[in-house]
Amino acid sequence: MASTDPSATPQEEVRTPAPAREADARDTPPADSPTVLVRKHAKQAEYGDALAPPQETPPHEQPVTQAPAHMADHEGRPKTQNTIDAIRAEGLTARQLRMAMRVAQKHGIRPTSAFEAVLMLRERGIDPFARATMLDLVQSETPMQGREMTLPAQTAPQVRAAPGPPAPANPVANAQDRMAQIAAEREKELKRVQREIAKRRRKRLALLGTRLLVFVTLPTFILSWYFYVIATPMYATESQFIIQQADAQAGAGGLAGMLPSAAGMGLGGMSEAASVQSFLQSRAAMLRLDQEEGFRAHFSDDRIDMIRRLPADATDEATFKTYKRHIKIGYDPTEGVVRMEVIAASPEDSQRFAQALIRFAEQHIDMMTQRLRDSQMREARENLEDAQQKLIEARLASVELQEQSSIMSGEVELSLLSQQIGALEAELTQTRLSLQEMRSNLRPNPARLQPLERREAALRRQIEDLRGSMTIDTPASASLARTQSQLIMAEAEIQTREMMRAQAMQQMESARIEVSRQVRYLALSVEPVASDEPAYPRKLEYSSLSFLIFLGIYLFVSMTGSVLREQISG
Repeated sequence: MASTDPSATPQEEVRTPAPAREADARDTPPADSPTVLVRKHAKQAEYGDALAPPQETPPHEQPVTQAPAHMADHEGRPKTQNTIDAIRAEGLTARQLRMAMRVAQKHGIRPTSAFEAVLMLRERGIDPFARATMLDLVQSETPMQGREMTLPAQTAPQVRAAPGPPAPANPVANAQDRMAQIAAEREKELKRVQREIAKRRRKRLALLGTRLLVFVTLPTFILSWYFYVIATPMYATESQFIIQQADAQAGAGGLAGMLPSAAGMGLGGMSEAASVQSFLQSRAAMLRLDQEEGFRAHFSDDRIDMIRRLPADATDEATFKTYKRHIKIGYDPTEGVVRMEVIAASPEDSQRFAQALIRFAEQHIDMMTQRLRDSQMREARENLEDAQQKLIEARLASVELQEQSSIMSGEVELSLLSQQIGALEAELTQTRLSLQEMRSNLRPNPARLQPLERREAALRRQIEDLRGSMTIDTPASASLARTQSQLIMAEAEIQTREMMRAQAMQQMESARIEVSRQVRYLALSVEPVASDEPAYPRKLEYSSLSFLIFLGIYLFVSMTGSVLREQISG
């Protein structure tokens, strides 16, 4: 099917099918007058020439005719050309010109240009740009038909000879035949496009199915096959324990009843539980479990599949990775519970590993406060021993002073001396009275007077010696006052040391109580019991998860590739 170029001038002609040429045979020049036809590329005619103003065909490209029968047409052409120029001056858009060509084709009009189509339609009383006309045209034609009517044939410029003498023909029949041919060609082209679309859709679906099969289904099938066929069944042993402190309720008071964690573990129990969790997840716990229970040898056994199996000469780092995958420990701060799950190839080994780890945790808890407890008890014990030693030294000093002064007690000695001086003074007074009485005689008896005088002098000297021994030091001994002062100081030192010893003993008892309160206990709330059914691998769950993961990766890569292609193409 071929159609005229909307931007062609009235002098340009387009090759048409045979029925159309027969219908317009009377309008063509004689056979002896050759005509030059200029054909343009379809895309240029559709997008370029339709928007550009029509140009006059050069004189050497205009068809030259010598038919006298068409002199009337040449005479009326200036008037038609003026009308076409007026239509061109209206500034019609390319879309309106194409619409005019389609309406002209629908009404069986054969214009040579779009502006001539507008002129001929208006002469027939048809408005090509009316809304009703456009709706009728859209309802009666498909997009493919309209495009075929407006696009010219993509052929090179041709030179042809004008047809011979016109033959009489029926314009209506020719138009009907031409429309039937156009409809047949349109139906054929539509079916071809539909087949191509269906083929392209099937190809895309096949490629999509292939990609899903390769990148999603096949990896998921391989992992599912591993989980169901190859993977070694693993048994899990679960246990729960809490860290308790002695006399937690008494030490915390009313606050302990308000805090769930403090009520179960005592003050500081949360830090100890977190420390136990860190210890059980450390390399030290792994190495000790390997040394005492053979953890590395268990996971190097041939009964474990090759993916989970440790090499015979596995390094500590590889063993530690396996340890972290099979020893799962979690701490719940709201309840104060440490949950532990131990996974092994047999239920007995799983239970054995769990019991060993609980034993390690108890020892670790005990070692955490052992240094503090030892330090407190050592200080209290040293203080008590020092107080006892100082008390003994004070007592020995007091005894040595008593031995040197031959005085048991200064107060007793002072009391005895005071009594002796009092007795001597009383005797001295009696002697003096006797002397005074004897001297009052006119003739005292010298034999009796002299003994009394000697006795008075002796009593006076004795009283002075006793008084001097109380306050005056002698080369042989110290004074009673000095000795009394030393004895009082020694006694005060003894009392001070006894008081310090009592305080040290009280401090020792307090330290013992505090140490007993600082002791942590690991209380098992769930005992480790061997399971009789394997817990891992969770075949259906792991297979579904692997499918979702591969599908997500495929979608992410596909979307990323699409975005990159659009960016590059843009």
